[in-house]
Formats: sequence, C-alpha cells, structure tokens
Amino acid sequence: MFPAFDTLLVANRGEIACRIVRSARELGLKTVAVYSDADACAAHVEMADAAVRLGPAPAAESYLRTDKVIEAALATGAGAIHPGYGFLSENEQFAAAAEQAGVAFVGPTPDQLRVFGNKHTAREAARAVGVPLVPGSGLLESVEEALAEAERIGYPVMLKAVGGGGGIGMQACFTPEALRAAYDTVQRMAAANFSSSGVFLERFVARARHIEVQVFGDGAGRTVSLGTRDCSLQRRNQKVVEEAPASGLPDHVTEQLLRSSRDLASSVNYRSAGTVEFVFDVDRGEASFLEMNTRLQVEHPVTEEVTGVDLVAWMLRLAGGDASMLDGLPDSGPAITGHAVEARVYAEDPGRDYRPSAGTLTSVQFPAAARVETWVDTGTEVSAHYDPMLAKIVTRGDTREEAVAKLGGALAETRLYGVQTNLPQLRHICAQPLTDHTTSALADIPATGPRIDVLRAGTMTTVQDLPGRIGLWQVGIPPSGPMDDLSFRLANTAVGNPVDAPGLECTLQGPRLEFSTPTVVCVTGADAPVTVDGLAAAMWEPIEIAAGSVLDIGAPADTGLRTYLAVRGGLDVPLFHGSASTFTLGGFGGVTGSAVATGDVLGIRPESDTSTAPARVPDDVRPELTHTWHLAVTEGPQPSPSYFTDADMTQFYETTWITASHANRTGIRLDGPKPTWSRTDGGDAGLHPSNLHDNPYSVGALNVSGDTPILLGPDGPSLGGFACPLTVTSAHRWKMGQIRPGDAVRFVPVPDADADSLRRSDAMRAKDVPAVRVARGDGGVLGRTDAGDDRPEVVYLRGGDDNILVEYGPMALDLGLRMRVHALSEALADLQVSGLIDVTPGVRSLHLHFDPDVLPQYRLLGVLQELESRLPATHDLVVPSRTVRLPLSFDDPSIAEAMARYRSGVRDTAPWLPSNTEFIRRINGLGSVDDVRKAVFDAEYLVLGLGDVYLGAPLAVPLDPRHRLVTTKYNPARTWTPSDAVGIGGKYLCVYGMESPGGYQLIGRTVPIWSGYRQRAPFESGKPWLFRFFDRIVWEPVTPEQLEQARSDSRAGRFDADVSEGTFALADHLRFLEEHAESIAEFEERQGAAFEAEKRAWHAAGEFDRVDAGPAPEPATEELDVPPGAVVVEAPMVGNVWRVELAPGQQVSAGDPAVVLEAMKLEMPVPCPAAGTVLQVLAEPGAKVAPGTPLAVIG
Repeated sequence: MFPAFDTLLVANRGEIACRIVRSARELGLKTVAVYSDADACAAHVEMADAAVRLGPAPAAESYLRTDKVIEAALATGAGAIHPGYGFLSENEQFAAAAEQAGVAFVGPTPDQLRVFGNKHTAREAARAVGVPLVPGSGLLESVEEALAEAERIGYPVMLKAVGGGGGIGMQACFTPEALRAAYDTVQRMAAANFSSSGVFLERFVARARHIEVQVFGDGAGRTVSLGTRDCSLQRRNQKVVEEAPASGLPDHVTEQLLRSSRDLASSVNYRSAGTVEFVFDVDRGEASFLEMNTRLQVEHPVTEEVTGVDLVAWMLRLAGGDASMLDGLPDSGPAITGHAVEARVYAEDPGRDYRPSAGTLTSVQFPAAARVETWVDTGTEVSAHYDPMLAKIVTRGDTREEAVAKLGGALAETRLYGVQTNLPQLRHICAQPLTDHTTSALADIPATGPRIDVLRAGTMTTVQDLPGRIGLWQVGIPPSGPMDDLSFRLANTAVGNPVDAPGLECTLQGPRLEFSTPTVVCVTGADAPVTVDGLAAAMWEPIEIAAGSVLDIGAPADTGLRTYLAVRGGLDVPLFHGSASTFTLGGFGGVTGSAVATGDVLGIRPESDTSTAPARVPDDVRPELTHTWHLAVTEGPQPSPSYFTDADMTQFYETTWITASHANRTGIRLDGPKPTWSRTDGGDAGLHPSNLHDNPYSVGALNVSGDTPILLGPDGPSLGGFACPLTVTSAHRWKMGQIRPGDAVRFVPVPDADADSLRRSDAMRAKDVPAVRVARGDGGVLGRTDAGDDRPEVVYLRGGDDNILVEYGPMALDLGLRMRVHALSEALADLQVSGLIDVTPGVRSLHLHFDPDVLPQYRLLGVLQELESRLPATHDLVVPSRTVRLPLSFDDPSIAEAMARYRSGVRDTAPWLPSNTEFIRRINGLGSVDDVRKAVFDAEYLVLGLGDVYLGAPLAVPLDPRHRLVTTKYNPARTWTPSDAVGIGGKYLCVYGMESPGGYQLIGRTVPIWSGYRQRAPFESGKPWLFRFFDRIVWEPVTPEQLEQARSDSRAGRFDADVSEGTFALADHLRFLEEHAESIAEFEERQGAAFEAEKRAWHAAGEFDRVDAGPAPEPATEELDVPPGAVVVEAPMVGNVWRVELAPGQQVSAGDPAVVLEAMKLEMPVPCPAAGTVLQVLAEPGAKVAPGTPLAVIG
C-alpha cells in the first residue's frame, strides 16, 4: 500500500505495542516486535509476524538500546519504526539514527524532538507564537538564582527538570527553605533520569486542572487539532483517569487552547501526532502552557472515541508518505461527538503507598462492552522492570454522565488476580458525584477495598474451598480442598457462609492478618492460641473483627496439625477450573498459585444472598483430636488374595502404625512392618510385587509403594502403579488433615452400611473411634461379570464408600482391555449419570468417584453392569487417535542433574545408577545404549492414561511390542525430577508435567506438556494439558540446545507441534501382532531372560531386603540436668533437625527460633519458650527427633 515500507518494527512493549500492531495489521503491514528476556512470552511478541530479542530485562540493556533496535529493523526488512510512548519515543538521537539508516521514524522530526524535548526551549517556542505561559524562570544556574526567581514569581513554585516527564523530576516548594532543600535533589533526579540536569521554576497552581490538546501535523505546515482532554485525576503527577472532551471550561478558554496548540505545532511544521499540555488555574480561570509531548499519548484512545480517528493509522500513513487524511478537514479537525473516559489499571498496591506489584496474573477478566487496550491475559508474568500499567478501560457515551456510568460498570466487571492493582480506587472514582476534578482530587478518594494484609504467612497457609477441583481427575488434576473438610465446613457455617466459601487452611504455625474492614471470622481445627489485637479469642465461635484489627493464629500445641479460618463472605480469590483451592505443586489456585506469603493481600467477597446469622459451633460436632487415630476403612480395591496375603491384611488392621515425617497434603507415610505379598513380582508392570498396571487412585487409599504404606491425600496423584489394599471412608478423611508426624494410626474395617451412617452424621464423624469393626474378607469385590465371547471378565472393586474401580481381564498389558475401558467411559458420558463426579481410566481399569448421597453404590453398580451388557465386542472397537510428533533430547543434561541430586540426597548406589539408560540396556538384554536410543525413536507410544502422576502427564506404551523396554522404578523414589523429563517404568513411558518426585527411569526431556494458566498452540483453549487418550507420541531427536530453543518457543506460544488426526482400530493392531508374532516372541524371550538375570542379581545383592530408615526414635528417657528455673526446648513432632540456631551462652528472647526441623517437606522453626541464656544445645543437624525430644536448655 505504501511505497516507502511494507514492514513496521514496533520499538516498544506492553499495551501500546499491541495497539500499534493491531492498526498496522489493519493497514496490511507486516509487523516486527522487539523484546527483552522478561517479555519473551509477552502478547506483543505473539501478535507480531516476527520478533527479535534485544537483551536482558533492564530497559537500558534492551528497549533503550538504539543500536539493537535499528539492527533489528534492518535485519528484518522493516522500513519504519514506531516508538510508541516512553522508551525511545522522544529521543532525537534515535530518530536521527533511524532515518540515517534509511528507516522511517514514525513521529516528529529529530529537530522537533529536540525543541520540545527540553522544557526550556519548548517554553521559548511557545512564547514566540503567543501561547500563554505560566510565570516562570529560564534555565537556572544555581540555587541562589532559583531563590531570586522564586521571589519574583511568588510562592508557591514548582521546581522542574527541563527533560522531565511522567511526574519525575519536579517538586512543589512553598517556602525558600523548601526550595533550597529541593534544589540538589531535583537536579540529581534530572541527571539520573534524563539527558540533562537542568532545572527551572514555574508558578505552582494550587487548584489546577490538567488540560491537553491533541494535534496532528503533516510536516509541511498544515496542523489540525482534535479536541481537548482532561487528565486532572493524577497520582504524584501520573495520570490515572482521562476524558475527552474536557468539560466545564469556558468556551473562550477552549478555543484559545485549540488555536494556540495549532499555532505552536504549525510554527515548526510539526509532523505526526503530538499533544500540547496546559495547566488551567481554576481560581484565576486562566490556562497556561506546560509542555508539548512529541509522541502518541497514553490517553489517545479517548480522542479516538470522540473523533472516530485511528491516530496510530494516521501516523503510519503519514510515515509512508500519505497525508490525505487531512484533506477536507477544517483546522479544528473532525467533529467531536459524545464523551469518552479512560481508566488506567496499574499493577500497584494503593494500600502500601502504591508500591509496584509484580507476579503472575492468575485470572484476568475484562468487560465485553468496553474498549480495552491491554497486553495482559491470564498467565501473564508482570515484570518489576517496567511501567506498571496493565490495561486501559475506555468507554464512550452520548453524555459525560453516560460515559462515566459505563466506565463504572466496566470496572465492576474487571477482575485481575495475582498482583495488586488500583482497581478499587478506580471504582471509587466512578462512584463519586460527577464534578470537574483538580489535580489534587485523587488524594481525597478512597484507594482500597475490603482486604486482609498478611503480616505473617505461617508455616504453610493455603486458600482452599469445598469440594475442591473436582471433575478433572482423569487428566491428573487433584481435587485439593481442605484436608480436614469437617473443621473447614464448620468454620464457614459459624460465620454464616455457604459451606463451599473459600477460606484458609493453616498447617502448624498460623498467620497474622490485618483486616481493613469490619467483618466476622471463625477459627476451627486443632487447638491453637488465637488473639485479636493481642487479646485471647475463642475458637469454634464467631469473632467480631473491627477495621484495622489484627488476628493472630498460633501453632497447635498438642494434638492436631491444621487450623482453619473462615471470613464472612469468603475470600475473594479466582477460580481455576472451577475451584479456588490451592495446589502448590502445580502452581495454581489461591491468589497467586502458591501458599500464602508474607506481604500478600487477600480480598473479601461480599456476603452472599444465602448467608445466615453467625453462630457458635455445637460441642458435639467438633472433631475429637488425639495422638492415636482410628480410621474407619473399607477393604479394597486391591487387598488379598491378588496382591496381599490374608496375613498381610490382618497385619494392616492389628498394627499400630507410626506417622513418618514425610507427611503432607500429597500423602501420609506410615512406618511399620513390611507386607509379605501374595506374589513374587509385578510381572510386566515391574520387579516389585507392589507394581501393577497403572490404575487411578482414590483419595484416602492406602497406597503401598514398594513396601511403604502411604495414605493418599487430596493433593495426591490420580494415576499410578502400586497396589492399594484398603481405603479410608469419606467420613474419616478429615482425620488425615490432623494427623501429626509421630502420631499412631490404627485401621478399623467397617461395613458399607456403617460407612454410610458415619458420613451422614457430623456428630459421628467427629468421634475418634468408629463404633463398629468388622473384618470383611471379601477381597474388596462388589460384583463380577464372567468373560464371554470377545468380552473379558469384569470385576467391580470397592474404593471406600464413594469410589468403584472397574477392572477388565487378567493382570496383563492388553490394548483391547484399554479400548473396552474407553467404551465404558464413553457410555457413561452419554448417559450423564447424576452424582457421578469423576470418571478416570487406567490401563485395564476405570475409576468412578461418586457422591453416595446422590448416587448410592448399589445403584451405580447396577448402571455399570447394565452398560457392560450393551458394549460392542472388543475386536470391533475403534477410537480417535492423533499422531503427535515432539522433540526429545535423549539423555539430556537435566537428567544427569536429577541423577546427581538423587545420589547426593537419597541413595548413592543403586542398580539404576549412575546411568538410567545403561540400566535399561542391561535389564532388556540390549547390546548398547544406542539400541535403547533406537527403540525410543523408532516407537509409536500410545497414550493409555493422563496424569501419571500429575497434570496431563501421559502414560504411554509402544504399539510394537519389540519397542517395549521394560524397567523397574526407583526405590526409594527421587525427590526431584525436572519438568518435562521423559521416563520409563515397567513397560510404560511417562512425561513429568512439572518438577516433582518420581520413580521412572529417565531417558530424556521434551517440550512443556502442561501450559498452566495460558493456552497457546498446540494447546487447546481451556485445556492446559497437551495430550488426549490414544494419542500416538513419536519422538524426534534433537540436541539439548535445540530442545532449549523449542522449550522457549513453546512458552512463548511460537512452537509449532506436528499433530495429525487419525484413528486406532484394535482389529488392525491385532493383525499386526499376528503378522510379526515370531520376531515379537524372540524379542520378548531375550528380554525376559535379561529381566530374570537382573532379578537374580537383585536378590543376591539384597536389593529386595533393603530397609529404609525406620521411625523416629523415642524421646530420650535419661533425665536431663536442668537447673532450677531453666526451661527445656522440646521437639513438637517427628522430624529431622535441619538447622540449629543456638549456641551455648547466647542470649535469646521468647519466640526466637531455637532449632529448625524438616518435616512434611517443610522447614518448621521451634521457638524458644522463654527469654534467657542458652545453657545447653542438645540437637545436632541431621538428627531424627520425636515429640518431646529435648533440643536445648535455656536458663
């Protein structure tokens, strides 16, 4: 379209870069973005046709590098550069360098930038054409000259930097003493932020309005004005709300401003868009020149809304040699119609003196009916390096009243979570009576809304809600939610909330919170000290909180582990896939996707229509806490005889298990005797008898990993390959939230009817010991369907009172069984069974989580059996199956790092060390690691499950049995696995979607398979997981360097995955197996021999007899020599001594940390109980301690 250029480079970032790219595209121009490392995934980079990295995050090393920007323009063939606003937009040297390089500068000429870039020369230019000026001085040479000029002008005066802008480098001075004190400071600010340290004086207008005029010149003397704007609502001279046209000005003043602005621009043959700014003295009724901004203003959209002009398009057209946009226009420009108003949304905290707020935006919602100029979306990372503006909300109306009312509605619909913003103040502005504001008006408008400031976060405090994040178990997203759901629900009831309102779960030491507004709270759970403004407050009762009051929740002193806080109305936090609950491992939920941190701010929701009067929690429903817990359990899904012996089951019930220090929301590890097992190994699922073909788990299942029993918590894995002999009933899962390391646990089997009775009565749930005990002995089997023609046997297994596990066929890897699982899952989806919460497939199983109060167990069992009779023959099943080709860095350096961490922190020798790929070679009888590599890259991996173990991680198996590499899993597991590591366990491949523990043998790394808050190609909108069931993964070999680039591109939304649609037919696969039966048998025979040889080597080396470190020691029984009046610092629970903070002779205060314990994967300080002198230090780093173990003596 333009002979001068067809490609535009945008030398900016944020919303203005996005705004410019949009107009350029509408004009048919190709666009080039530039970015810093902090903006690699930013919206403007994604929007542009090409992008060039400038450098590190600091602006001086990226966006202000004129040489880099011009190099980028030349390298990409850009014929023009639009600088936006800020950065290089008013830099005359940059404009000159660009034009010398043959690249058009979209803006004024270098000379015009020079004249108006210095406030002193700008005033001279204005004076020359009769523009009214605020009385002021010339360029000042000394503080003495400044004092003399101030006397002439009259106090108060404003001391300004000649190159200032954006509120920087100016100071109001009301006395000579104040001027003398400010002079050096303003000079230093000028030198630090601008190209000159020069300063000058102007009369300070006490009641001022900030008025400006938009102008546009063709560079040849023709200039038009495009109306006025009012930008008076400012904070520290930074504009917050702008509107057009400026209201309440006398007509003659408006005309004077428009004419003066045109005259000034025309006097220099001004080119492109510019803004002439004035201060209007309300008391004198006079307007005076402030400055001319030689760029596109931030607030230009309000002018566009009332003129119908696209100012960016005008600038681009003019830069390309087209000035026809001014043809036929009067000097006063297009007609002004209606009224427009704009609010700037900043990432700053008005409650803390507008401190900038950086972080990840966990939820972003903008109004559909307003114009929104923004660069942010859910998942955007807000950097601390740049201007904090996130968005501009713009509305237009026929009248000013209508425009402001629309803005108020738009702001009410705007939601930004993850960082603090000025949205509450913007909403307050719109709620004020309509008036003509002065520049000081914002100081009298409330800046914040209802909020809770976190003064101390506590050990592990998270936002949770009920019932948690349900319906996503099939893709590896756990429900989360409160571990002690009973205490949580009772807290909400006490303050009159619906039971599902978001609240806080506080593990051990609770938080210290300051409330900005009156409200009602209730603290429940483990008995802990609670104070309001230092005065003791009761738990289990509503507490009235006054504005400004501080609530402090201490640590449970004896029994129990977690307290819960409910606030009337509930906490105002965003929903991630339907829930506010925090899953810290996945980095989502709550306010920031992590545990509450000191300095966080929690919002408070308004009371709901269903709120009731606050009321005390009755004594009979308050949970009974203890150190010896009796958990009601049901047998299943995998008890004796298939996995465990009858003696094992008896042992589970008769043993008093001790809670290990490794107890948290994912699971509670128990120390006790090892099972004997009813089989010698896990077959092709693994060497250990606990291994099975991956199946979905139930929350509350006792998962025996290797020989270690772990009670799976609400943040536990959805899919895994270990047997679960019993499951805690839903009525008693609250107890899992209160079990402390070192507590004793007993399992009490109960019949289904009693599990139902427990669940329906809070009073019965709250009691510690179940009333009925029974040894079931039914193997957890609820029902069975015999095998038939091309139909496998089906077994229906119990998983507590709210889960059923459907298992197909024998314990073998059979794709036909997985196809049948899929057919049943699809049939259930079509039926839309009320009360069915989660339907999660495994390799040969389907897990059903249901609400037994809506869908009784017997009824669901009947539905399943009826559907089974209708399913087609297995041989006839066909499913959609995409082919997904992804890069894989085989034996990536990150895998070596995982090995090193394992050897240094977990186990320094093991059969799979030092190289996992070498172990895979040996156990499969292959000739070299290259043979392992070949098998991996030749294979097509069929995805059988998602969430192994979290967040859409695929469980996949090669379609060709000759590519199936068998391994066993780590024992004990790794404590760290890099995100997107690829591993093999049994015959299955998985990709770890996040940094996590793990047990698969690692072979490499790929691109991200979980996108978190942001979905960009190849992810589907609203689905942060990459894979679908029955996808076929094909790995493409890349170097570590190539992978790193692909991972960077993926995070920025620039990775183009090769995905093709298709189908998978079981009949075709069976035909393939038959055709290659001989070679498959030969491979499996060789593989089996190597596997058996490895197994014998393990037996000979005692690998199967390894014993992990046992439970913590009992407290020392020998008496300590404690002087009279001295106190002993004791361990509150089982843990490992992480750090000792004391030394003999040290003076300490009560509350000072004495020792830091490591337990539940948390660091927990043990405070000094009293002030005094340290007499003895008894703890040593690395030592295991039990409750009551002496750590130190203070006298």
